Amino acid sequence: MTTAMDQLSQHIRLFSSHFVVCVITRESDNMLLSLRMSSEPRARRPTETLVWNRDLRGRRHRPAVRPGSRIHVTDGMAHICHLCRHPLIVSENQTLLPDQEHLGLETGTRTLSTPSPGLILPSKSSSLSSPALSSNGNETNSSSSSSAHTETVAVIHPQPGVHSRSRQSKSHHYAPINLLPDHALLQIFSHLPTNQLCRCARVCRRWYNLAWDPRLWSTIRLTGELLHADRAIRVLTHRLCQDTPNVCLTLETVVVNGCKRLTDRGLHILAQCCPELRRLEVAGCYNISNDAVFEVVSRCPNLEHLDLSGCSKVTCISLTQEASLQLSPMHGQQISIHFLDMTDCFSLEDEGLRTIASHCPRLTHLYLRRCSRLTDEALRHLALHCPSIRELSLSDCRLVGDFGLREVARLEGCLRYLSVAHCTRITDVGVRYVARYCPRLRYLNARGCEGLTDHGLGHLARSCPKLKSLDVGKCPLVSDSGLEQLAMYCQGLRRVSLRACESVTGRGLKALAANCCELQLLNVQDCEVSPEALRFVRRHCRRCIIEHTNPAFY
Repeated sequence: MTTAMDQLSQHIRLFSSHFVVCVITRESDNMLLSLRMSSEPRARRPTETLVWNRDLRGRRHRPAVRPGSRIHVTDGMAHICHLCRHPLIVSENQTLLPDQEHLGLETGTRTLSTPSPGLILPSKSSSLSSPALSSNGNETNSSSSSSAHTETVAVIHPQPGVHSRSRQSKSHHYAPINLLPDHALLQIFSHLPTNQLCRCARVCRRWYNLAWDPRLWSTIRLTGELLHADRAIRVLTHRLCQDTPNVCLTLETVVVNGCKRLTDRGLHILAQCCPELRRLEVAGCYNISNDAVFEVVSRCPNLEHLDLSGCSKVTCISLTQEASLQLSPMHGQQISIHFLDMTDCFSLEDEGLRTIASHCPRLTHLYLRRCSRLTDEALRHLALHCPSIRELSLSDCRLVGDFGLREVARLEGCLRYLSVAHCTRITDVGVRYVARYCPRLRYLNARGCEGLTDHGLGHLARSCPKLKSLDVGKCPLVSDSGLEQLAMYCQGLRRVSLRACESVTGRGLKALAANCCELQLLNVQDCEVSPEALRFVRRHCRRCIIEHTNPAFY
């Protein structure tokens, strides 16, 4: 035992103005470690670490206790060398740790601690009697200096000193991803969403500089109902405007979908700082009003894509008299918007759509789903001022009828996509107008148009032979006769929906499958068709997905 203590005493180092007394006792086959703080000062400055990498027999061992384990004096330690494998940091701490009050430590107690937030626990037995080493290596009685010593238990941690820091910095420096050149990291960062890119900027200085490269910030995407969108836009634009004061010339796309906390203030910031904005999506941000839309449109002359779906407060681009006065300096100018989505803008009326059409003559895609206040009169102005419309959706516009479709038919050769689903006032007359004047029509959604019959479907098939997709679900007057004409003239059909068409039977499906071999989707849910007809479709259209409700067909 004396040899072991002599060997250990050679590794004692001074700490602060005091030194550590390390006592080893033997209980059965276990070694007990007791650390005591002596109040006797030393003159020269101490080192900071106590390193002992060998056991009492001089052999190296793998540590049995991992770094971060709590070590208690009364808990036996089989081979003290297992603990000393990792450097032990012991420093003087004259203040209470955060949890010392719960442990019963007094304010004046001087303890040994590690630099980590780990607790320094007192011994369970304050009266533990064990021999101690004095500064000259002789044994003394610990009870004789109980007032000058405080028994503590340390927590073992890897040394965060010079050697550990150098290893950490070296491992960080040679991390595989840091071996990539800047242009490779930029390519990786270009695929990250906005929130992840901001997190990458917090990793290190190099990543910070790369993450804020202007080439990565042509698009900002923010989502989430609880996101403080106004604040996020203000912070991002402020950071991106550092190279060019007050102006961000690289930002072209801003997507802020479903952010209930986005207000006009956020759009005002975008309008002022992003004159090169080309795409703006604020779907579901119902706190946006007309003023913010005016600000964006007037200050962003290159804006081409505007999604206002779900912005119920937006009535139009220029509806009220106050808004018209704001746009008066733009008289004679045109707004460059090509794509406009005003789905669920319930307050949009005919006058608002007329103003939109007059200021946006370059519109090619217009979606007005569930704008229930629009009538046929609004479509007359649309066809007059926007002759380049290729896609038009009027789904659930209940006040639109055959007269409105006649005005839409004036778009003639440009129209490719038309949706009039659930427009119950539309009959064969309106479909005939569209079929006659829009021969290049590719997609027609007439679901729920109960006035559509086989007669109107026949006109459509003969006049639009390039039709690719047709939805006539819930049209009870469509039967096998209409499907046979459709199969004869529109052999390039790929998607057909006949859901809840009660008059359709297997005869019409067989005619459709025999002539339209490119069919990819067929919806016959809630239709009275036999399993044999469905098997016939599957044999002739092998790539077709059949949606049905017939339990006998599998």
